[in-house]
Amino acid sequence: MNLIDASSAKVFAMHDAIFTGLASPSRGSTENSAWIVELSANKPGVTHQLTREEIFICLSGTAKVNMGDDHYTLSAGACLIVPAHTRFSITKTSDENFRAVAILPVGAEAVLEDGKTFTPPWAL
Repeated sequence: MNLIDASSAKVFAMHDAIFTGLASPSRGSTENSAWIVELSANKPGVTHQLTREEIFICLSGTAKVNMGDDHYTLSAGACLIVPAHTRFSITKTSDENFRAVAILPVGAEAVLEDGKTFTPPWAL
């Protein structure tokens, strides 16, 4: 399948975030997974890291990013590149919901603070 319509994409909820799965191996992609992530709650983001580089392209809203020892503000039109094995969290900071497209290579795993690893289900 070459066209994935967001209205028919599978939606996942985890850690106070909504993930709309777009490209992934189960939907025909062999190299990268892509999804829309939405943060609507004003709660601290879950600190984690990934085994591969992840890219976020902000569509709307504003969020605070803690990445390693650095802190950034991510807003509409900006792109965040998170290197592999870098602790980070994203927390919504505006009244508007934060929405971004996330891109992650196929096969990457998330690593939580307690060391638990998993493949994000929206990336399968």
